[in-house]
Amino acid sequence: MRVAIAGAGAVGRSIARELLRNDHEVMLIERQLGHVDVAAVPQAIWVHGDACELSLLETARLETYEVVIAATGDDKANLVLSLLGKTEFGVRRVVARVNDPRNEWLFDESWGVDVAVSTPRILASLVEEAVTVGDVVQLMTLRKGQANLVEITLPDDTALAGKPVRKVKLPRDAALVTILRGGRVIVPQPDDPIEGGDELLFVASVEVEDELREIFGLMTN
Repeated sequence: MRVAIAGAGAVGRSIARELLRNDHEVMLIERQLGHVDVAAVPQAIWVHGDACELSLLETARLETYEVVIAATGDDKANLVLSLLGKTEFGVRRVVARVNDPRNEWLFDESWGVDVAVSTPRILASLVEEAVTVGDVVQLMTLRKGQANLVEITLPDDTALAGKPVRKVKLPRDAALVTILRGGRVIVPQPDDPIEGGDELLFVASVEVEDELREIFGLMTN
């Protein structure tokens, strides 16, 4: 893929290196000249300028990129770039960094954001995921579809132990995508059994999370 990243600080450069290792083509856009360090990521295309300026994005031919990552340290800039990328250049997928959790509510499809990444939320979710058994933990919000990536860790004595996946009737707006069991990552097949201690990953709308709790016996008084 061709990926454009706005913000070439430590975060932007790290993202760029990871994408380049996976054979993607990367453009880094950086407003502060002191952060333009071509030697740090020599395989990337470097552009010095303000990613919120329409003329710069036109010159950089942003419309030829499949993904835009707004990774600056300024939430306002990330929102403006997200909106421009989606509405003016038709970028298929926009990922935006949320610096201040108080601004998270703004990062949705009305601003062109497909996925909002909030470091405090992710860290809190990972802590919850590590210690929580028997509840629904939100790992990531997928804004465009108004859905979440959620995790359920089943208790060892779950009543569903031994039941095949096909026998678990899920809500319409929920899909089981992965079972984590010990060191294994299992792509669930209809006849795969559920076991106590399984970590189940779902893509689900917010509205059906209570239904998931009920199905897996996680409702609390």
